[in-house]
Amino acid sequence: MELLALGMLWYVVFLLSTTFHEAAHAYVAKLGGDPTAFHGGQVTLNPIPHMRREPIGTIFAPIISYLVGGWMIGWASAPYDPDWQRRYPHRAGWMALAGPAANLSLTLLAGLMIRMGMAGGFFAAPEKASFTHIVEATGSGAAALAATSLSILLMLNLLLFAFNLLPIPPLDGHTGITLLMSKETAVKFTTFSRSPMFTYIGLLVAWQLFDRIFDPIFKLALRLLYPGSEYR
Repeated sequence: MELLALGMLWYVVFLLSTTFHEAAHAYVAKLGGDPTAFHGGQVTLNPIPHMRREPIGTIFAPIISYLVGGWMIGWASAPYDPDWQRRYPHRAGWMALAGPAANLSLTLLAGLMIRMGMAGGFFAAPEKASFTHIVEATGSGAAALAATSLSILLMLNLLLFAFNLLPIPPLDGHTGITLLMSKETAVKFTTFSRSPMFTYIGLLVAWQLFDRIFDPIFKLALRLLYPGSEYR
C-alpha cells in the first residue's frame, strides 16, 4: 500500500510537470505565430489532451519505470509546423526554451514552499537528501505528505530542466541554441540535425552525459536551498 500510495503521488507530480512543460511550448509557439499545438488542444494544463497525444510516454513509460526503478520517467510532445520553424527559427528557439523554463519555475516554486514550511516549523533539512527526501516533516500526516510531494516536485523538475537544456537533438536545448546563430545558420543547423539518426544517437549521448553532470547540479541545488550545508 505504501508503494502504491507513493506511486500515485509520483504520477500526479509527473503529470503536472510534463503537462506544464508541453503547455508552455504550445503557448509560446502560439504567441510566435504557430497555432498548431493550440488547435491540437495542447495549450492547457489539463493533462488529458497530452495523454491522448502520447499515451506511451505519459501512461505506460512512467508506470513501468516506477515499478522497475522506483521513480518515474516519460515524455510528451506538442506539435509544431516545421515550415514555421524554417521561417522563424528564433521564434522556434524561444518556443523550445519555454518548456525547460516552465520546469525551472516549478523547481523554484517547490524550493520557496520548502523554505516557507521551514520558517513555519513544519519542515526541517534532512540529514541525508535523496530524490523523495529533499526535506523532511517535523510531524506526521499532512506535513509528511507535503514534504514528500515537494521533494518530488523539486527534484523531478530540476531533472527535466537540466536534461532538456542539453544542446543535443532532439532535446529543447538543441533548438534553443539557435538563438545564438544567424537566421540562415539556424535554419541550416536545424535542417541538418532533424534526421532520425541524430535523434537516436542524441538520446543515447544525452543519457550517458547527463548521468555525469546531474550530480553537481543536484548538490548546487541543495546548497542554494540550505545555505551552508555540506551534502555529499
